[in-house]
Amino acid sequence: MIDFSILFEDGEALVIDKPAGLPLDRPRAGGISLDDYLDELRFGFQRPPAPVHRLDRDTSGCLLLARNPKALKRFSAAFEARQVEKVYLGVVQGTLGAVQGTIELALSKISSEAEGWRMIPAKKGKPAVTHWRVVAQEAGLSLVEFRPETGRTHQIRIHALAGLGHALLGDPVYGDGTGAPRTLLHAQRLVVPREGKAPITAEAPIPADFQALGFGL
Repeated sequence: MIDFSILFEDGEALVIDKPAGLPLDRPRAGGISLDDYLDELRFGFQRPPAPVHRLDRDTSGCLLLARNPKALKRFSAAFEARQVEKVYLGVVQGTLGAVQGTIELALSKISSEAEGWRMIPAKKGKPAVTHWRVVAQEAGLSLVEFRPETGRTHQIRIHALAGLGHALLGDPVYGDGTGAPRTLLHAQRLVVPREGKAPITAEAPIPADFQALGFGL
């Protein structure tokens, strides 16, 4: 059982602090996923909530769930229209020469039988934009704030490697998988505008594995 931290709650939305290691969908090889917990996240509502957006299995932090189909449609449209403020924290291997910037690298998906699938920068790929700034540096590592404008699959992970020249610590696909037991990416803040009412605003605390590296903020 997982005792989810609830970061925001009202009649149409729920934001949970998703723990690292929990996939949203059931893995092909079996095992638990967020699907196993949606019923207990009803909290008395008629329907179980539904995830509005995606977080990778290793990514911790703010995950928005909609409590009814109409809310799901509205929230999904806000993400599609790039109206949602998304702030991530990631630990990258190495120190960076600049302190902030913007990465604009279109991305495309490739696949091979030997290595599986991954995203790569490609001129004919889908546009992807990520703003970034260095928050702190410690022992040859950098804590970076990422603000993606777009929501492409693995966007921050591949932009860290191809745009910053340093993969996220622990990333087994775009890095060497060393330095941490998981890809160190955390969805720290989420703001979703709503017509006629206050926006959904949620912040997830810094995870213990970030703090263990000296990045407690």
